[in-house]
Amino acid sequence: MTPPAARLAALPPPARLLLAALAGLIAATGFAPLENIAPVLLGGTLLLLLLNGATTARAGFALGWAFGLAHFALGFDWIATAFGFQAAMPVWMGWVAVVGLSAFLAVYPGLAAALTVRFARTAVTRALLFAAAWMAGEWLRGTLFTGFAWNPLGAPWLQLPGVAALAAVIGAIGLSGLALLCAGSFAALIGGRGERGRAALVAVFPLVLALGLLWPRIRPAPPPPLPGVQLFLVQANIDQAQKLAPNSDATILTRYLALTQSITPGSGTPVIIWPEAAIEMLLEEEPALRAVIGSALPPRGMLLTGGVAVLRDGSGAATAATNSLFALDPKGRIRARYDKAHLVPGGEYLPLRWLAEPLGLARLVPGSLDFRPGPGPRTLRLPGIPPFGVQICYEIIFPARVVAADRPAWLLTVSNDAWFGASGPPQHFAQARLRAIEEGLPVVRVTPTGISGVIDARGQVLARVGMAQAAVLPASVPGAAPATPFARWGHGLTLVFGLLLLGATLALQRERKI
Repeated sequence: MTPPAARLAALPPPARLLLAALAGLIAATGFAPLENIAPVLLGGTLLLLLLNGATTARAGFALGWAFGLAHFALGFDWIATAFGFQAAMPVWMGWVAVVGLSAFLAVYPGLAAALTVRFARTAVTRALLFAAAWMAGEWLRGTLFTGFAWNPLGAPWLQLPGVAALAAVIGAIGLSGLALLCAGSFAALIGGRGERGRAALVAVFPLVLALGLLWPRIRPAPPPPLPGVQLFLVQANIDQAQKLAPNSDATILTRYLALTQSITPGSGTPVIIWPEAAIEMLLEEEPALRAVIGSALPPRGMLLTGGVAVLRDGSGAATAATNSLFALDPKGRIRARYDKAHLVPGGEYLPLRWLAEPLGLARLVPGSLDFRPGPGPRTLRLPGIPPFGVQICYEIIFPARVVAADRPAWLLTVSNDAWFGASGPPQHFAQARLRAIEEGLPVVRVTPTGISGVIDARGQVLARVGMAQAAVLPASVPGAAPATPFARWGHGLTLVFGLLLLGATLALQRERKI
């Protein structure tokens, strides 16, 4: 055991758990809006030093779980804000939800830490194995029980575009493993003296930093914008309290129409984009409403707007709803519809309703009809508009699940982040940037209160409207890059990266035994 690890191991168990929780809190501050990798590396280094002093898998699990609990609770604090916009449950239940979700998801870093302590014996091998195990846990977190992939640990690498560019190969999960590998550089520098592989591990962070600083100077120029189309992103700055106020539908529609009518189109096809759930009225069932909206559009224009569709049985009774995006032309005709496929548990539907309702639990979105999922990613093709994929709100946070087999030219994500306070919107925006890098596709994002913007295929923000601002943002559609390795093979190279870390761990362990 190295001296720093020995000193940490000598602390009482409660003190070690508190330090692990502190490490988790520090790491969570690196996410947007700060978007700085340094706190992630600092928190990861402290956790690895604590793990180097652990002698049993049980102790490792406790340290990893304490780290995860604090890390997720701070990173998911915006969930509690959402409870302030509903009356079915007490507002304090929001913090119960945050802590409960964090306690459950902390099992993944807990298991990663337990495996690390059980099977690795040196600071170097523990850094390697923990990075691989964390990546596996992050994939499980985004997959099991419908998944919750919010805030991958590597997201703050967006601060260094040259490092973030590796998401095109190893994905956001691979960036998380790289962050812990860099934290392992520091942990090995502090406490791995004399160990095999130490020099190579210590060199990882300087090499990654050099890549981050040099790549922006030598990377290829971005593809040119797509010709023949103009985008107009409409952010009306309608907060959630206004949206939920009684009889507000007409007022909200009037505001969107006024902003739309202020648009002066140029020579290309004008595409006006309103955010998720911009219209609460039923577009498909109200032709007069469609005619009013269509009359506000420029000639040859197209409106892409979030809205709701109701599914009915043979008698006409409503049975379910869909969270949808509609394409509406100037004649008031619906030209296409996309239904959100990855719904939010507890938000758009109530799991185990038969059990939850008697306990006083309800979903966050008002209404008695649960939402029904659509079939999944689609590429929409409309006259005068390059083919595009749609992701509604939460769907954009899931890597390798945002693009149909029929690859689009760009991605549109509409969201309503007015629920989520100060930290949720910038974190959501950051994850849209990661999807752009992974897929090599530009992402256009529109919300009612911010952050709306245009992201190129390298994840760089070309234009944006900040939070709590009303504006119409004119933009071109950035060009797409060739399909990236991640776009072709998904998490395949992420798996290869993890297996290489595992192989290095086994090789060093074998040398140690010899």
